[in-house]
This record gives sequence, structure tokens and C-alpha cells, in this order.
Amino acid sequence: MYKPIHLVPANTRIDFMRFHKPAFVLSVIMVLGSFVLLFTKGLNFGIDFAGGVAMEVQQEQPVDLAQLRGQLDSLKIGEITLQTFGQPNDVLIRIPQQAGGDQATQEAVAKIKASLGDKWQYRRTETVGPKVGSELKGSALWASIGAMFAIMAYVWFRYEWQFGINALLALFHDCVTTVGLFSLTGMEFNLTTVAAVLTIAGYSVNDTVVIYDRIRYDMRRYKTMPLKELINHALNSTLSRTTITSGLTLLSVLALAIFGGEVIRGFSIAMIWGIVIGTYSTICVATPLLLYMHLHRIRGKDEKAADKAAAEKKAAPGTVARRGT
Repeated sequence: MYKPIHLVPANTRIDFMRFHKPAFVLSVIMVLGSFVLLFTKGLNFGIDFAGGVAMEVQQEQPVDLAQLRGQLDSLKIGEITLQTFGQPNDVLIRIPQQAGGDQATQEAVAKIKASLGDKWQYRRTETVGPKVGSELKGSALWASIGAMFAIMAYVWFRYEWQFGINALLALFHDCVTTVGLFSLTGMEFNLTTVAAVLTIAGYSVNDTVVIYDRIRYDMRRYKTMPLKELINHALNSTLSRTTITSGLTLLSVLALAIFGGEVIRGFSIAMIWGIVIGTYSTICVATPLLLYMHLHRIRGKDEKAADKAAAEKKAAPGTVARRGT
């Protein structure tokens, strides 16, 4: 007979709540460390936010980036960023915003074209001014804040206010640590990264809502079960779903990171971190915090106990009442 394969055994009983306090400490350290990095080291903003010029160029032969970088650095027009994408002969050149304004920026573009010569094809040139970059920073920040509060409002309406607050804290934890990762590694932070942060927020809350739904169901079913034990039961009940969903999503994003090229590598790395930290925050932050939120529970007999009593009564052999004499 066919037997289904279970990645997580049905009788798994992991005591997640045993480690929730050390997990809280680790989360606080990661969030504070991210803020320290942001205020001291900052972010490596891409052209979307810092302003500058992006040039997409192509030649017939594969490009030697080291040689090309040395050639362009000799022009003394700032820190130029090079990356290949698509084919080995396609190069994206990013030129930082020049101090002299638009005229100086156009002169820098002309210097690069003169240095490259006629063997290159100039397929695309985009310019982003510092004012536009500043506006995009503000828009990205407000978009992220708006998304998190909208998610909190939904969870609040769907469950109770305690669930909404905890979901917001978990989202804040995930987004801040993702931005902190980019500050730590120095990877370019651009609009694509912002899209990854918002995607992480949606992914994280999806996993959180599944576990919250199970907790609410168990609260109605096991009215006398201690809350700590009930949360452990809910986490173990949904562990198989969490493992499969996170694992398959992680495999897909790993494929993007390995084979997707430099253009989407930042997005892929942000998503890999987001899947890991989102799963962690759901199990170790958003759910354990319910212990301290004074959840309202309906008291009464457990449905489990009532079902067990009914089953025992049904299974018991029938008795014949004796007539009195």
C-alpha cells in the first residue's frame, strides 16, 4: 500500500517555547546591530537613489571587466561600477553623480564613450538626477511603512489586536535586518532591493497568518490547555507546511541567485535572507510574543475531552436495564 512521505513526522513534539527568550535576545541584537550599521556605515545606494548615469553597452567579444575597470578608472570621474548581465559581452556601466551638475555628468559620459571607442554599441543610457533620487528614497520609505501598517490592520481585523501588533513587530524585524544585511555587505541598495523587502514582508506575514489561524482554532478547541503548550501544539501542527513552503521557495530563489546574473543578484540574496529570517521571526518572534499579550480565551470544556467522552460512550457495550420486581 502506498504510504505518503512526511518531511516532518506527524507526532513531532518540539518544545519551541523553551528557546523563546534567547531568541528574543538574538532578535534584539540583530535589530540594534542593523541600526548601528545604518547610522555608521550607511547603505551603498544605487543610481536609483544616489543619482548618476547607467549605460548599457555591448561588444562582439566577451568583456574583461578588470581591464575595462582599469581603463575607466583612469578617467578620474568617480567610482564607476561595472557588471555583466545577460551575455558575457553585455556590460552595465554606472557613473556616479558628478559635482558639477548635469553638464559635468554629460561630460563624464562623453569621456567614457571616447575611451571605449567605436567597437562598442551603446544600447541604453539613463540619467537620474539627485532630486529624483531623493524623491525615490522618500517614496520607497513610505511605501514600506504603508505596507507594514496595512498588513497589521488586516491581521488586527482578521484576528485580534494582539495578533496585529505582533505581526507588525515581526515585519519590522524582518525588514530592518534585511536592510542591515545590505549595509553590512556593501551590496548596492536600489529600487529592486526595495521590491525584495516588500516581497519579504508579504511572504513573512503569510507564514505568520497560517500559524495564527491554527492558534485561534486550538484556542477554541482546547479551552483549558495552558497557552504555552497550546502555542507549541500549533507550531508543531503547522511545521510540515512551513518546512515545505519555505524549502521550495528557497530552492527557487537559490536558482535565481546562481543562474540569474548580476542584475537580479541583489534581489535574490535579499529574498534568500528574507525567507530564512521570515521563517525564524514567525516561529521565534511573532508567535511566542502572544504569551505576553494577555489573549482573551473562552473558558469551558475542551472539545477534545467532549469528543473523547462521546467516543468512549459509543464504544462501550450496551447494557440491559433490569426491571424491578
